[in-house]
Amino acid sequence: MLWNSIIKTHVDSGRLDSALLFYRKMRENGSFCCFSNGFGLDVYFGNTMVEVYVKSGNLSYARQVFDEMSDRDLVSWTSMISGYVSEGNVASGISMFNKMRMELEPNSVTMLVMLQGCCGFESSIYGRQLHGYVIKNGLLSNGAVQNSILRMYAKFGTIEQVEDFFRKLDRRDVVSWNICISSYTSRGDVVKVRDLFNEMQGEVTPSIETLTIVISALTKLGILCQGESLHGLAIKSGLRDDVLQTSLLDFYAKCGKLESADKLFREIPDRNCITYGAMMFGLIQNGYFNEAVGLFSQMQASGVDPGAEILRNLIDAFANLGALKLGKGVHGYIIRKSFYETEECHTHLETSIMNMYIRCGSISISRVCFNRMFFKDVVAWTSMIEGYGSHGLGFESLKLFDLMTREGIKPNNVTFLSLLSACSHSGLVTEGYEAFYSMKWRFGIEPHLDHYTCLVDLLGRSGKLKEALAVILKMLAFPDSRIWGALLSGSRIYGNRELGEYAAQRLLELEPDNVGYYTLWSNTQASVGQWDEVEEIRRVMKENDLKKKPGWSFIEAKGMIHVFVSGDDSHHHVKKIYEILGFLSRMIQWFV
Repeated sequence: MLWNSIIKTHVDSGRLDSALLFYRKMRENGSFCCFSNGFGLDVYFGNTMVEVYVKSGNLSYARQVFDEMSDRDLVSWTSMISGYVSEGNVASGISMFNKMRMELEPNSVTMLVMLQGCCGFESSIYGRQLHGYVIKNGLLSNGAVQNSILRMYAKFGTIEQVEDFFRKLDRRDVVSWNICISSYTSRGDVVKVRDLFNEMQGEVTPSIETLTIVISALTKLGILCQGESLHGLAIKSGLRDDVLQTSLLDFYAKCGKLESADKLFREIPDRNCITYGAMMFGLIQNGYFNEAVGLFSQMQASGVDPGAEILRNLIDAFANLGALKLGKGVHGYIIRKSFYETEECHTHLETSIMNMYIRCGSISISRVCFNRMFFKDVVAWTSMIEGYGSHGLGFESLKLFDLMTREGIKPNNVTFLSLLSACSHSGLVTEGYEAFYSMKWRFGIEPHLDHYTCLVDLLGRSGKLKEALAVILKMLAFPDSRIWGALLSGSRIYGNRELGEYAAQRLLELEPDNVGYYTLWSNTQASVGQWDEVEEIRRVMKENDLKKKPGWSFIEAKGMIHVFVSGDDSHHHVKKIYEILGFLSRMIQWFV
C-alpha cells in the first residue's frame, strides 16, 4: 500500500504530474501486480487513479481504470460522474449515473455533482427529476443539496418557483439567501433585492458575497444613498476583499462620485484588469477622457494586460478625443494580439473601432472596417448609417439602410433615429418623410418622441417651419424641450421671429434654468436685429446667474493630447499658437 499512499499524497496536494510519474514508476517496478492479477484493481487504489486522471483531464484513461476495477464503490462512481460533468459532457455523466443506480444508491455528494451537471442543460426538466429523486431517497435534509436545487431553479425556473422553494427550506443559510437575492438581481428587481437583504439580516449575517450581489443590483439603478449605506455596513462589519471593493468602485464611478471611486481604487492593493476597467469606464462615462487614457498608461506600466472591455473603453475615449493616431495604435494592437475572445466580443470590439474612425473623421476607413466585419449585427449597421449622416452623406446612409434590409437585418428604433438624423443633416426632406412613415407601416415600429424631434429638425432645417409646428401640435405624446428646441433652432436659421418667440416660451416653461436655450433664443432675436430683446434676455440670464460653460476642444499632436478651453491661456505654447492663428487670419483676409 506504500505506492498508493505516496500517489494519494501527491493527488491531495494538487501535484498531479508527480502522481502520474509515481504511477508509471510503480508499474515499471512490477508493483502493479500487487493490485492487478486478472481480478481487477484494488478499490482504494483504483479510486486514487481515477481521481488522478479526472483532475488532470484525462477522462479516457480514468474510464479505462474504472472499467478494470472489479469492485466499485460510491467514490468510484461519483469521481467518474464528476469527471464527465466537469468536462461539460453532461449526457455521459447522466448515463453513468443511471448505470450506477443499478448497483448502488447515490449519496448526497453524488447528487450534488448531478445537480451541478443539470445546470449545464438548457432546460430544467432533468433538474426537476433530480429534485424528485432527492425527496424520494431522503436526501433533501442536506443543506448543500438544498442550495444546489435552489441554484438550479434560480437558473432555469420562474422567480415564483425560486421563491416557493426558498420559503419551504427549514434551514436557510447565507448561501441560500445569496442565491435567492442573486436571482432577483439578475431580473433587475432592485426593490425585492433590498427587501430580501433587510429580511436576511434578521436571520443570518450577510457575507462579502451578499454585499457584492446587492451593490451590483444598486449599481444598475444608480441608487447612491443606499449604496453608501451598504458601504458603511461593510466597513462596520469588517467585510472587505478586492471583489467587493471593485464592485463599490464600479458603483461610485457609475453614480458620478469619482472621488469616492478613486479612493477605493487606490485602496485596492492588487489591481487587476477588472479594477482598472471599472475605473476607466467611470472616467469615460463622466467625460474625463484624457484621465482615462492616463489611467491606461498607468495600467500598462504596472504590468497588467488589458482585457477586451478595457480596450473598448480606451477606443471610446480616443473616439471622444478625436485622437486618430492613438486610436490606430490600439487598433493595430488588437490585430496583432488577435484580441477577440468570443464572436460577440469580436463584433463589439470591431463596432467600437469603426465608431472611433467615424468620430475621428475617417469615414472611408470606417467603411473598410465595416465591410471586413464577419458578423454585422443591427448595432454595427446602425452605427455606420449614423456615421454617414454625421458626415453629411445622407444618400450613403439611405443606400446602406436599403442594403441592410435586403441582407435581412431588421432595423430598430435607433436605426430610424440615425436615418432621420442623416436625412436632416443632408436636407433630404422627401426621403426623411418616407423613412418616418415606413417605420410603422412597413416595419411595425411605433415612432417615439425622439423620432418626431428628428422630423421637426428636418423640416426646420429645410425652412418648412409651419409643417414642423403642425407635427408638434398633432403629436399624441407631450412635447418636451428638445422638440421645441429644434423648432426654435429652425426659426433662428430662417429669421422667423414670431414662431421663434412661441417656441422659446414653450421651451423655457419646461426648462427655465437651461442656459443653452436662453443663448439660442438670444441668437434668434439677434438674427432679426431685435437688439432690445437680446439685451433683455441677457439681463434675465444675469439676474438668474445663468452662465454658459466655456467651449473646449481637444487636438492630438505627435501622440499627445492637448486640451483648449475658451478664454484659457494656460497652455505652455499659447503665445506661439496665437501668433500662428493671427498669421492665418491675416492670410485669409488677404485672399478674400
